[in-house]
Amino acid sequence: MEFLERFEPTTQALFATLFTWGVTALGASLVFFFKTINKKVFDTMLGFAAGVMIAASFWSLISPGLALAEEMGYTPWIVAAAGFMGGGLFLFVVDKSLPHMHLGLAPKEKEGPKTSWQRSILLVLAITLHNIPEGLAVGVAFGAVAAGIESATLAGAIVLAVGIGIQNFPEGAAVSIPLRREGMGRGKAFLYGQASGVVEPIAGVLGAMLVLSMRSILPFALCFAAGAMIYVVAEELIPEAQSNKNSDYATMGVMIGFTIMMVLDVALG
Repeated sequence: MEFLERFEPTTQALFATLFTWGVTALGASLVFFFKTINKKVFDTMLGFAAGVMIAASFWSLISPGLALAEEMGYTPWIVAAAGFMGGGLFLFVVDKSLPHMHLGLAPKEKEGPKTSWQRSILLVLAITLHNIPEGLAVGVAFGAVAAGIESATLAGAIVLAVGIGIQNFPEGAAVSIPLRREGMGRGKAFLYGQASGVVEPIAGVLGAMLVLSMRSILPFALCFAAGAMIYVVAEELIPEAQSNKNSDYATMGVMIGFTIMMVLDVALG
């Protein structure tokens, strides 16, 4: 924490999201050791990622957003509802505008505009969609601290980055290992897996810059990031975790991920 305190908020957000990207790469590196992952383990990992994102959305984003809206004289529930729905709508538009393909689906089931792009590219784009709101959330959290918001702390922003990093680990593996299983070389599969996290530092810096230049929209921005993250959970992570009929494992993953993120945020944030 003392290390980050020496830097201005956009640099803090950059360091934090470079960390989350690094954990994505760490997860992708599993391809050098495994060609497949047991489906029960994989579904548990996806459920865990969903649980972390759900907890982070409330404890790290919506809750401080509500407190901040009240501090600034806004009607909290209006700001929270508008921001949350706005984040979901943003991801919906991106989801429909960018060609991609969810894990475990056949090429003919790809989503978004029609394209001749390879399956590997479409898989990377699908995970990249996850990482846009995650990077944005981390950047907004660090921007809130710099804006002098009483309910925002540096420890809380760091906890959020750690939580996002933890759930990025299975996402990196979720790209690289299926590509390896389909015959792609280990090195290339690793590069594709870690590439899905490149967007996080970009989104993180943009998020911090946005709230620093427009402090009045900060409560909305916090809830916006939460809405985008929950959209990803409901539209992709949980359905994928349940697709192999390992619902008990996926559900326990959600519970464990939520609990760990909640404990981190409440105890340390």
